[in-house]
Amino acid sequence: MSIMYPKTKMVDLIEELHGHEVSDPYRWMEDLDSGELREWIEAQNALTFGFLEKSPLRKKILNRMTELWNYEKYSPPYKKAGRYFFAHNDGLQNQDVLYWMESLDSAPKILLDPNSLSVDGTVALGGAAVSRDGRYLAYGIADAGSDWQTWHVRQVDDGVDLEDTVAWVKFSGASWDAENKGFYYSRYDAPVGDALKQANYYQKLYFHKLGTPQSQDVLVYERPDQKEWGFNGEVTEDGRYLIIYVWHGTASENGVFYLDLSQPTAEVTALLPDFDAAYEMVGNDGKRFFFKTDHAAPQNRLIAINIDQPHPDQWQELIPESDDKLEFVDFVGGRFICTYLHHAAHQVRFFKTDGTADGDLDLPGPGTVIGFSGHSDDPETFFKFSSFMTPGTVYRLNIDSRKIETFREPDLAFDPEMYVTEQVFYESKDGTCVPMVISHRKDLEINDDTPTYLYGYGGFNIPLPLSFSVPNLVWMEMDGIYAQAHLRGGGEYGRNWHEGGMKRHKQNVFDDFIAAAEFLIDRGYTSKKHLAIGGRSNGGLLVGVCMTQRPDLFGVCLPNVGVMDMLRFHKFTIGWAWVSDYGSPETPEDFEVLRAYSPYHNIQAGEHYPPTMVLTGDHDDRVFPAHSFKFAAALQKAQAGDAPIIIRVETRAGHGAGKPTAKLIEEFCDMWTFALANLS
Repeated sequence: MSIMYPKTKMVDLIEELHGHEVSDPYRWMEDLDSGELREWIEAQNALTFGFLEKSPLRKKILNRMTELWNYEKYSPPYKKAGRYFFAHNDGLQNQDVLYWMESLDSAPKILLDPNSLSVDGTVALGGAAVSRDGRYLAYGIADAGSDWQTWHVRQVDDGVDLEDTVAWVKFSGASWDAENKGFYYSRYDAPVGDALKQANYYQKLYFHKLGTPQSQDVLVYERPDQKEWGFNGEVTEDGRYLIIYVWHGTASENGVFYLDLSQPTAEVTALLPDFDAAYEMVGNDGKRFFFKTDHAAPQNRLIAINIDQPHPDQWQELIPESDDKLEFVDFVGGRFICTYLHHAAHQVRFFKTDGTADGDLDLPGPGTVIGFSGHSDDPETFFKFSSFMTPGTVYRLNIDSRKIETFREPDLAFDPEMYVTEQVFYESKDGTCVPMVISHRKDLEINDDTPTYLYGYGGFNIPLPLSFSVPNLVWMEMDGIYAQAHLRGGGEYGRNWHEGGMKRHKQNVFDDFIAAAEFLIDRGYTSKKHLAIGGRSNGGLLVGVCMTQRPDLFGVCLPNVGVMDMLRFHKFTIGWAWVSDYGSPETPEDFEVLRAYSPYHNIQAGEHYPPTMVLTGDHDDRVFPAHSFKFAAALQKAQAGDAPIIIRVETRAGHGAGKPTAKLIEEFCDMWTFALANLS
């Protein structure tokens, strides 16, 4: 099929970078305010939706996706001063609603309904923090998918907002002081120029006192000498200390400082200033601080540090490193509740405060667990369990007796017994053993014609969860196989697994994904022309690289909000922070690595690329949307075959967080419509 693509302007722009001439004919697309760009987006969307709407599958998929999505969803409750707070969605609400209860026996009351803040559902709750006395809610509002948030304060009892407003908050939560007089938060100075494009530097930590304007907020900590440092302030449970996490980009390694709030003249003290490992405070007993860390433990361990004796020689190891990655530790009910990753599936184990093992939590099967919030003396906590075939069920746990009760259980019209999930292990190019989870209907006749969707991420020490997904269920209902590869660069196996797929080792991630595709083909699950690949963000980069390195291997490609220009990613919004995983284009050695795989720069004229739908949002200020614009334009120009190359640009949408339910359903519907229309 021959496609007439919208005319796309090219400019004669060539730069010399580290001795190489680098062409960038679509640089003009980085100007989001350009009228010419808006016209291009409108023309491309007209082409894309014209293509999708011709498919008889689209309406059928949309109806079924909507039907299955329409079930109640809950978050695990957390407790403040005896009150319970949780999020709930009745099924198709664009945004989750925040509720509260006086007790578990009382009727839930609406505290904040973001759906009332916009007609199209694109205003979302970006963060929330309840005061220690349960009387106030500090909450951040994000508009159209942007990372920028504006924070407000609401009275819990009557739902009335105070006049407090805190603007230009990004990458920060809020932490209340012991007296409930205000909260700590981090923000940037108001941007000069395009707020969705400008690089973000010099984050500062403030204290906002209730009833005062933001102009009077107290500056708690800043580092004018370290423009890339960011700060997250967290008040300890006893209210005495402000723990200041110091982050540098997306690096796992961080610093930890603290401020003794009991001393009015105290200054910030550097407790762990070397950025030599990842440190996460779990709790404290006076001056004895408990940290989960990968210091001298690639799979993580739990240590205790006396802040009066902070040298590593004085640290006490409470829970040593094990064969499984220690992902989370919660200090609740006098126990350390430890969540481990065992081949990408969660296991939960209990330990006493001296590190003595105290039993395991019996989970329904391999899956993902979130929750376990609470105070060190709380007798109860809540958690949510889900798996590929189990929608999220919320449980209440009595920590002493280990009694588990169902708090909320979804009711979804499908039979999980009709599906099978298996974990396989395959060899990557260099012989590394990589896990992959494969799921499909039990009665599916598997052969070379089976449509298969392979998903991956592989970066930033982030593990892919084994969790429930309506879109994946719809895909499997339509005789498809869903495969999820747990690639190097991710967080499934600790520091070594992460480092094996970052910077100069990044090619390992792409080799792992390509090997997963070859495994599925060689083992008879599918064939090249029936294999679709997808990924988001860093996973979008993954798809972009693999389709430019191996265009012969895939039947359909779905790169979503991907990082496609690896020579300029650091110039926009928070892109500079990814240097910790990718390396820096400003460094000659890193430049050579990045240039070798950068999707935008490795598109070859005259190549036959597989059918591709690029997806992005026009308000994405995490991965600047020009990445996708330039990549799609270059692909359309280079394409020699008849396979369609289209781009779907969502309006009033960002990187994904806070995207309304209606837009999510439409996006996945269009992905499956495009994939099935081209997998033949």
